[in-house]
Amino acid sequence: MQHLRTGERAPIEDAISRAEKETSGEIVVVATRASAHYFGIGLMWAALVALSVPLPLILFTDWPVEQIYIVQLTVFALGVALLQWEPFRFAVVPKSVKHARAHKRALEEFLVQDLHTTKGRTGVLIYVSFAEHFAELIADHAIDKKVSQETWDQIVRELTDHLSRGERDKGLTAAIEACGELLAKNFPPGIEDLNELPNHLIVRDAR
Repeated sequence: MQHLRTGERAPIEDAISRAEKETSGEIVVVATRASAHYFGIGLMWAALVALSVPLPLILFTDWPVEQIYIVQLTVFALGVALLQWEPFRFAVVPKSVKHARAHKRALEEFLVQDLHTTKGRTGVLIYVSFAEHFAELIADHAIDKKVSQETWDQIVRELTDHLSRGERDKGLTAAIEACGELLAKNFPPGIEDLNELPNHLIVRDAR
């Protein structure tokens, strides 16, 4: 999965700027190609498959132990080679693991972007990780108290629907506008409204 293209980023950044003009809240969007590389989990699978090779060969063949060992090493080497192909590597990682990693990364980004330090505690993070087909919305407690979880979940569902169709900029723009409307309704601009956080889209790579 590729990063957002330049043509996709501009409408997302514009949507953030427009939304924040109507509220004292803050919206930050973090998009990453993948939340993790998952090499460790991939190597674990390659090792498990290689470890399972000797038993059937011992039971059902009369191959010498040296030959069985070579077959085992070959299977492991092939597994490691396949893991270099990202689609295969992501395919062998359980969905629950990928979503857990992405959720952890989203929580980290909420703290890294200082969304918990805004004056009114009205920061909102929209986090998407394309390789995991994952999206999450995290709101600080002031806005979270005023908006039901069902509302947040609906925004995320609509975002992931767009992402599944390859409409990344359209999905993110719609999510930003929905969050902006909720923030504007509950936290309109103040007389001395300060833009505490940057409006630009933040693009990350896997780590």
